[in-house]
Amino acid sequence: MFFPASKPLVERLFSGLREEKKDTMSKDLAVLLQGWDYNPNEVTVRRIVGADGREKIQMRLDLGVLQMEISGRPDGKRPHGFESLLEYQLAQKESAESGSAEWNDWTLDSEACADLKQEAMQYYYRYLSLFHLGDYHEVIRDTGRNITVFDLIRDYAEDESDRMSLEQFRPYVLMMNARARACLSLEDKRYDRAMEIIEDGIESIRDFFRDVEREDLAESCREIQFLEEWRERIENNRPLTAADRIRRELSIAVASEDYERAAELRDQLRAIVA
Repeated sequence: MFFPASKPLVERLFSGLREEKKDTMSKDLAVLLQGWDYNPNEVTVRRIVGADGREKIQMRLDLGVLQMEISGRPDGKRPHGFESLLEYQLAQKESAESGSAEWNDWTLDSEACADLKQEAMQYYYRYLSLFHLGDYHEVIRDTGRNITVFDLIRDYAEDESDRMSLEQFRPYVLMMNARARACLSLEDKRYDRAMEIIEDGIESIRDFFRDVEREDLAESCREIQFLEEWRERIENNRPLTAADRIRRELSIAVASEDYERAAELRDQLRAIVA
């Protein structure tokens, strides 16, 4: 036999459904992402202020968004009370080397390596976002940090496959580090210094291939090719100094065998660079 529910009970039931529906709608990412479309051809990032009042970074992905802290570990966690797993493992290593630990030969097992790799991926997403936001100091910080992870796993992983697992990414991280440092010099219009940094970046990647005895791969390395082409663009498009203009005119005068003009230009050049 059916007994109709009392009116207050019905109201409470429907009120609960409305609250549940309201809570579900508030978590829908479509509202958050409205007007911020994903573009597969570019890195789409933005700064926002989080609910905690701190600035954060968001990266748009095809199925949603990544949100990262600007400093510390990107997901905001503090594993084992440390800023990151890297900091924790470095402390473990230092403790072992000081003799205060129970073990003498400190190593990283496969699980520890996997955790460090996963953490390094978070930092990759962040420094990629930071680069496109023009925060080059922070890019230098995070790329340098990931290089330390590569070194730690290469030197201390128990398993040989773990030791080499991140080395394939080293040229890219070295390139991004060089790009960030060169961009800072370009912002200050220090073009010669920017090209020196780029050249150092190229050489560091070549050193890597030499270290792994694969110098043959350097010629086809995309990171080296990018840096070389970028250096050439800077050289060709940089504003000319007075000395640069005289040098160009001097080259033209010599090529056309106008030696009188060439002599005058040499005198002008000596007066400028003296």
